[in-house]
Formats: sequence, C-alpha cells, structure tokens
Amino acid sequence: MSKHALIVGVTGITGSNLAEHLLSQGGWTVSGLSRSESLVSGVKTLRCDLVDAGSVQAALENTKPSHVFITAWSRQDTEAKNCEVNGAIVRHVLDALKGRGVEHVALTTGTKHYLGPFESYAKTQPETPFREEQERLPGENFYYVQEDEVFAAAARDGFTWSIHRPHTLIGYAVGNAMNMAATLGVYASICKETGRPFVFPGSPQQWQAATDVTDTRLLARHLKWASTTKAAANLAFNVVNGEVFRWKWLWPRLASYFGIEAAVYSGEPNPLENQMADAAPIWDRIVKKYDLQPNALSRVASFWHSDADLGRQVETFNDMGRSRKLGFLDYQDTTQSFTDAFDRLRADRIIP
Repeated sequence: MSKHALIVGVTGITGSNLAEHLLSQGGWTVSGLSRSESLVSGVKTLRCDLVDAGSVQAALENTKPSHVFITAWSRQDTEAKNCEVNGAIVRHVLDALKGRGVEHVALTTGTKHYLGPFESYAKTQPETPFREEQERLPGENFYYVQEDEVFAAAARDGFTWSIHRPHTLIGYAVGNAMNMAATLGVYASICKETGRPFVFPGSPQQWQAATDVTDTRLLARHLKWASTTKAAANLAFNVVNGEVFRWKWLWPRLASYFGIEAAVYSGEPNPLENQMADAAPIWDRIVKKYDLQPNALSRVASFWHSDADLGRQVETFNDMGRSRKLGFLDYQDTTQSFTDAFDRLRADRIIP
C-alpha cells in the first residue's frame, strides 16, 4: 500500500536526505513542511512558519499523512526558550493533524539527550557507550520537551512513535547549522588555498577519545525502518554508523582527500571560529576563482557547531544494540561518510 510521508523540516540535512531515500524506495509520496521550497524532486513543499500555529494549521489543511517525520528545530538564546519554541513546533504539527489517521510519528533528536543542552553541554560524563535506557539528565532540555509532546499526542490519537538519537550528522546539505562535512570541507579548502596548516580545532580529549558519527543516509534508512517495523514501535533508538574511531586517526585521512598535510596536533584546542575569523573575504575569492555557487561563508560552514562537537572534554559514543536486536544491521564506513559528502559538494560546486 502507498504511504504518505510528511517531513517536518524537509530542507534540512536530515529531512532532505530522508526525502531522497523514501522517494527512491517506491510506494511513498512525500510532503514537506518548511519555510523554503525543497530542492528534492518529487517533494510537495507546504510552506509555513513552524513556530506559528495558524501557519501550520493552514499549510496542513488538506494533508493526511500516514507517517510523520519531525526533523526540525530552531536554536534560541536560552534553553528555556529552546524548550518553548521547539516543543511548540512538535505540538503545532501534531495538533493540526489530529483526527487525520496518522499511523506513526518519528522524532529526530540527538546526543544532547545524554550530554545536556548548549548552556551546560557535556559538563557531566554519562557512562559510555550511551544507551537508550539511561535516565534523563536533570534540568531543561528541549529534546525532552519534544519527546513529551509526541508521547502526549500518541496517547490522545493512538499512533505509534519512535525516537531517533543520531550523533554528529555527516552528509550532504547546504545552509544547515549541523553539517560538519560542509564545515570541514570549507575549512580544508581555505587551508589548501592559503597554505594555512590544517589544524585539528578540538580538545585533547576528543583527539584521543573513542567517538562515532551518523551518516545522514544511514539515519534516513533507520527512520524508514523504525516507522514501518512493528517491533520497533514506541521505542527510542541511538543511530550511529557502527564504527568507533578516534579523531587522531581520521584527521590525516580527511587531509589526504584534499591533498594537504594534517598539522601536528598541539595538544590544545584551536577553535574554528577563531581560526576562520578573517576567512569570509578569502572564501569570496575562492568562490570567484573556482566559479563556485555564490554562497557566503556563513551559509556553507557552521564553525560554532563543529567547535561544540570537537571541543567536548568527555568521551562520547553510542550503543546500537537495541536496533541490532530488532533487525537493523546497517553499517557505514566513517571515512567514506565524509568523502562521499565532499564528492557531492564538489560536484555541485559548493567547494572547489
């Protein structure tokens, strides 16, 4: 039977990759909620302001999805405001769809479930590997608020749900705050062009510790799997590549892709926001020289977000046992996660 997916945040790194995957599988029609038009062929974009309940209601007036995938969030100045705004995004969508026959709702959150919000990020050290049954941390966290909105709507409307907690997302996207592949691709390109050293920007703990990441293509497969597998209903899942690595091993491999040398790590953090403080005009010259798409540096790179990930002083990796036991056995090579994303960014003239 044909399924109708509604992807909330369809232009983001998770939403766009999910849309591509569902449409490639056959048997799915895909609608997407977003401020801007989806670039994925075959998606029907329903444009709205997710923070405005009336705007969401109007956009969804004639839509009856079987499956809802919530992949959107909006960063605010404080975690209290994050909770208010991002909880409202989930509530507005699910209230608008009340009585429409939704079968399943999948919510994508992330590893901040275990590490805490931006205001207190990674200030405590939960036991690794992170497991889904670990207790919530004390204090405010907008992921918890979003989960609670899903749980309340499910109890009211009778749909099943799944929660998906990826780690750092690696994949193809432009203009997305969470895309480390684009950020490091831009950084490496600037280093190559200017002769600057390709310096690992993070903490010694991240340089040495075991960690993992999540390929957005694997996340898309996991979202589809959980939403259509009876045994996966009403559960939370970690979603990572299945490969544990150390940045001291991966960094030279990323450098090799760009034909540059990885600098010797100094043992001290050197954040990208500091290294790239003067890089906007340099990037503009690179764009012109190589006839790239005319994107500003701030659109293609999110140095602050990668600094947050790479600057952590605690070990961070995730257990995938719950998914494995229920039949999701996918694995993704992490070096290839990055190089595939770099290949596509080059093909689309986002990086040289």
